[in-house]
Amino acid sequence: MSFFKKLKDKLTRSSSKIDEGLEAIVSEGTAEPEVIDAPAQIEVEEPVVVDVIPEPEPEPEPEPEPEPEPEPEPEPEVVAPVREAVVAPMTTLVPSALDMPEPEAPAKKPSILGRLVGRNEEKVVVRRALDDAMLEQLEELLISTDMGVETALRVTANMAEGRMGKKLSTKEIKELMAGEVARIMEPVARPMPLYAKKPQVVLVVGVNGSGKTTTIGKLASQFKAAGKSVVIAAGDTFRAAAVEQLQVWGERAGVPVLTAPEGSDPASLAFDAMQKAHDDGADLLMIDTAGRLQNRADLMEELQKIVRVIRKKDPDAPHNTLLVLDATTGQNALQQVKVFQELADVSGLVMTKLDGTAKGGVLVALADKFGLPIHAIGVGEQIDDLAPFDPEDFANALVGLDK
Repeated sequence: MSFFKKLKDKLTRSSSKIDEGLEAIVSEGTAEPEVIDAPAQIEVEEPVVVDVIPEPEPEPEPEPEPEPEPEPEPEPEVVAPVREAVVAPMTTLVPSALDMPEPEAPAKKPSILGRLVGRNEEKVVVRRALDDAMLEQLEELLISTDMGVETALRVTANMAEGRMGKKLSTKEIKELMAGEVARIMEPVARPMPLYAKKPQVVLVVGVNGSGKTTTIGKLASQFKAAGKSVVIAAGDTFRAAAVEQLQVWGERAGVPVLTAPEGSDPASLAFDAMQKAHDDGADLLMIDTAGRLQNRADLMEELQKIVRVIRKKDPDAPHNTLLVLDATTGQNALQQVKVFQELADVSGLVMTKLDGTAKGGVLVALADKFGLPIHAIGVGEQIDDLAPFDPEDFANALVGLDK
């Protein structure tokens, strides 16, 4: 199954919400049904009269009368059965019943008119003229998907440009909407850059439960499959489950996972991991960090300490700081990006759990407001459920359009 198909299937809650909203908006007010794809006028020729020889019915033979012997009776004259004129379709051709055995009854077919009309069935499409009231309803619909007020206004304003008063169907509105969403997302759809520097240090941050550990495991496995040597540092020393989860991914991908005793200093582990990755000649060092809320100053200070210690080993590190966001948090993701960007110099985003929300529009708001690269999106727990971000696929899946 392609990732687009998975994304479209997983985003059915978002697309259904938009579907239902658009149907209601278009059907409301001055919407009038229009008939499209109506069949053209078809001229039907008059039926043709064809002579058909009916099947003769056997008649009982009369008993012969005694004939006088001296004078033999002349042979009776053979008279052909009477032909009857019947009306038949043009395509009916019946051979002579005198020469052919009794034919099987032909299958019943629709008339010529019925067959031609069936090829162009009428379709009723509801359209509504684009006006201020409709634009306001479209804005409210987009805001309900967590797209945010500013972004929703921008999308609808661009959709309306040069189209005010024009009658639009639901499908046409979806196409316009998907086009505007893709246009906003296009500049930020960039894969995580890879550098010649060894090891390239990738610091992964985010709030509790955003999916950091799983994302690191999937990325490490994918990089390994692409021929890169990877080392993982289990920097979440406060949650034993995170370490075990990374170890499972490490075994699956053949990637070493460096750990430290529970409760130990994560900054110290990061420093040791950099030395280990350097000694092994690894291409990538991926450092997991403990989840922290953006409003906890003490935990944010701890994250800054990790960055300071890393830079003692390499002043340019971390080369990538990925912020993993949970799509189900909605507009709260905007505040998370703002705080983490200030404290950890976030270089790119990964959005997870798009399969668990009806509000995928928050990703559009993030792209519109911050312009940070979106490297990947996730729609499940399997390794191939994390894929590079494609703006057109995402836009189509969000509004429920087929590719």
